Amino acid sequence: MTGSNPFQDPIRFQRRVRPCALVIFGANGDLTKRKLIPALYRLAFERRLPPGFSVIGNSRTAMPHETFREKMKEATRQFSEDTEFVDSIWDDFAQGLFYESGDLRDPACYAAIGHRLSEIERTRHSGGNVLFYLSTQPSHYTAVIDGLGGAGLHQGNGWRRVVVEKPFGHDLSSARELDDRIHQVFSEDEVYRIDHYLGKETVQNILAFRFGNGIFEPLWNRGYISNVQITAAESIGVEGRGAYYQEAGALRDMIQNHLLQIMATVAMEPPAVFESNAVRNERAKLLGSIRVLRPEEVAANAVAGQYGPAGVGGQQLAGFRQEEGVRPQANTDTYAAVTFFVDNWRWAGVPFYIRSGKRLAKRVTDIAIHFNDAPHSPFDAAGMDPGAFGSRPNLLILRVQPEEGISLRFLSKQPGSGMTLRPVSMDFKYGSSFGVRSPAAYETLLVDALTGDATLYTRQDMVEASWRAVTPILDAWTATKFDFPNYTAGSWGPAASEAMLNRRGHSWRTP
Repeated sequence: MTGSNPFQDPIRFQRRVRPCALVIFGANGDLTKRKLIPALYRLAFERRLPPGFSVIGNSRTAMPHETFREKMKEATRQFSEDTEFVDSIWDDFAQGLFYESGDLRDPACYAAIGHRLSEIERTRHSGGNVLFYLSTQPSHYTAVIDGLGGAGLHQGNGWRRVVVEKPFGHDLSSARELDDRIHQVFSEDEVYRIDHYLGKETVQNILAFRFGNGIFEPLWNRGYISNVQITAAESIGVEGRGAYYQEAGALRDMIQNHLLQIMATVAMEPPAVFESNAVRNERAKLLGSIRVLRPEEVAANAVAGQYGPAGVGGQQLAGFRQEEGVRPQANTDTYAAVTFFVDNWRWAGVPFYIRSGKRLAKRVTDIAIHFNDAPHSPFDAAGMDPGAFGSRPNLLILRVQPEEGISLRFLSKQPGSGMTLRPVSMDFKYGSSFGVRSPAAYETLLVDALTGDATLYTRQDMVEASWRAVTPILDAWTATKFDFPNYTAGSWGPAASEAMLNRRGHSWRTP
């Protein structure tokens, strides 16, 4: 189904997944237990997987098939909160769960997986179609790619594809090196670089909202939009991932990949058709149009932060430097805010403000489109300034999480005598509007990979453009000794972040 239009079908999960098998490297890790197997169970629950669908899990820990099945069963019970657990459905699904332990640098590991795939092809009729999923530490990616190539598992009777989890490199040069290694074994049309944010319903709905309606797209440009704000805030800290996070930071962990992909979806030009390459071409062109900051521009357009200890809700929260596995003088950004500009005719001069951080006031991800004020307001002259309610509410909000939907804020006359204006909202909520559960991001993206639809996956040119956009900031921050911590847990980040917007007459919207 490569090249098909997934957006023509209002119920995307009706697409047929043909017989195949999935091999998960890193099957004993959190991603497999929390996301992948629960997502696959949900697909089985909705009968969207083909008969005989099989999964081979791999990690170094030795265990029999039954132990692996029992561990995945308990994980699915725990992490499938919005899906009824039905023993009969699980038992049928679990017949296709297998486990092969082995060291990723040992050729015998891939030989064992190859034997198991041959058996599955013979007994469960997979057609020789295999999706390999790299759910390991990024440092193991090249070992897995080399192992698959060395064992000839990248070739077979059916199609072969590989899903690569982010991060795609640690910087631009390592991203290119990883891509070169992957392409020694797999062709580009067999490589699926996953970004789970692109699988979220609201992110996909940006395309339908913009290009399926004639209302807002004529306004979607510098003539009508003042600024765009993208926020991805988490109220939790690093949650036991301190050792990893101190080497990554918020800019690498969130902005370079997830949030720049969202920005590209918001700002891209309309594709001629909704076909995988056409959509990705436009997203790639937008990312390639992001202005790369000069070193002397970084300080005014990028703010780093790190949370310190604080008492929140009667609980004493540790600062980042007090988290397990974190160095006492770690210079890591747990908060990052950047002003990006797009150098094209549609967006010239419009700032895109992007922020992400840990231990912020609440968990929320949204996109706020701030429209220009009316050129003249008769209510200002009458002493009824709508600005008394804060910024003028010509605002469109696309909510990604926790509650997916869209809100349009505008001014309306308050009932009663006189011309008193108040901001009001028109709200669209997925749950109440459609009355059905929205599929989780990994459900959508797994089906896409299994059917050969790469529309929501990231291409290498997008990866490189994203790294180019953040590289001057990373270089400047690496050479800077910050006075951290500079914001307390439970706040909205460092004061310098608000000052960055104030210099242009803007301010952060409070979600």
